[in-house]
Amino acid sequence: MNFSRRRFLQTSSACAASGLAFAYQKQAAGQTKKVAPSDRVRVGVMGAGGRALSLINSFARNNEVEVVAIADLDANRLPKGLEVAKKLQGESVRGESDFRRLIDDRSIDALVVGTPDHWHAIPTILACQAGKDVYVEKPDGHNIVEGMRMVAAMQKHKRIVQMGSQHRSTKRLQSAIEFVRSGKLGRCLVAKAWESSRQGPIGFPADEKVPAGVDYDMWLGAAPKRPFNRNRFHGRWRWFYDYGTGDLGNDGVHRLDMAIALLNAACQAQGDDPVGLPRTIFANGGKWYFDDAQEFPDTLQANYEFGDETARKLLTYEMRIWAPYPYLGKSEGSAVFGDKGYIVVGNSGWTAYGNRGEQLARGEGNSSEVPHVQNFIDCIKSRNRPYCDLETVGHTASVLCHAGNIAARVGRKLTLDPTTETFVNDQEANRLRTRPEYRKPWLLPEV
Repeated sequence: MNFSRRRFLQTSSACAASGLAFAYQKQAAGQTKKVAPSDRVRVGVMGAGGRALSLINSFARNNEVEVVAIADLDANRLPKGLEVAKKLQGESVRGESDFRRLIDDRSIDALVVGTPDHWHAIPTILACQAGKDVYVEKPDGHNIVEGMRMVAAMQKHKRIVQMGSQHRSTKRLQSAIEFVRSGKLGRCLVAKAWESSRQGPIGFPADEKVPAGVDYDMWLGAAPKRPFNRNRFHGRWRWFYDYGTGDLGNDGVHRLDMAIALLNAACQAQGDDPVGLPRTIFANGGKWYFDDAQEFPDTLQANYEFGDETARKLLTYEMRIWAPYPYLGKSEGSAVFGDKGYIVVGNSGWTAYGNRGEQLARGEGNSSEVPHVQNFIDCIKSRNRPYCDLETVGHTASVLCHAGNIAARVGRKLTLDPTTETFVNDQEANRLRTRPEYRKPWLLPEV
């Protein structure tokens, strides 16, 4: 690492307890504190547009970070990322077309992966094997097997891996968790997560020539070779099985993760075990509204049942991405229901209600990724688990997304073995846990 070993050994604060307050103190102070170059975490970013550009902004603003290099296989996007990083940190940033040069650079401490879903697993695993920590966007991988392999890599190589479900590090969600943990909602058995925010159709554009400056073959990666189509590229790739995980893995992963965090806080208050992975998953819905090229459902309800006969819990996810109105006052959100009240959490605050509809408490806050980035940096230095640690938090939320999509595709109730993360006596569902084939040379690395 390039930050000083003495500083590393002296760092002892727990990221999960005091890290959030520390992050907000630095954020409130504008992060004007001088940090010696030897104490900065040197970062390489994979991607220069979309989520990656936002992450470049957040990492480059952090005085404890030096963004060293940015890799993007689209030469049309790379200059903007380099410009933003240089403007914010006042230092030139190296541009690369191949992310493997970031992996090979021994001076880089951490890799930030802001790519489409099908490009999450391979770079994360290679970075862990190269001794780098990783911040990877959600969901963890394109499928269940990829996520399991990512967790195995971080375990084997003892790396810090933060999944980019930034709500975990917000003051808003942390305060909601604390309220639920107080037990004021009573005995909680049911949670809900939803998307009720209208998105538009993507049509049926024709295939066309690959844009100049784009390494399209590399963009496809492990996915099958196909002609270039703007629907299957920047911004719209998420609606196709080869590359994305639909809106369940796009926005739904946030709502599901928030619901799990709240449900586990309720479990703690009432003396139950954490919910872990679900026992059964059932989903129904489909392409019922938009007439376009999307492959994933635009209408979906997924039910996840947790626990045994003595302590069962139910989480329901609802997706209506054609609805122009909110649900429970939030266009997208999460809720937990108890026998004394319930709580509704959105992107800008939360409200708890009693059994007569009276307001019990409320909290505010935004969904900024700044504290999530700071939590990652703090944990690189302390070696404590971050708020959205891949092994214990991020992978669980990702499995919910993948399992919900699989249940919708096969059209039946699935039983999950939480130890092997396989579906019991269901060959068709298990085939969907991974790709039919990884296109060479982009095979999933062994761990």
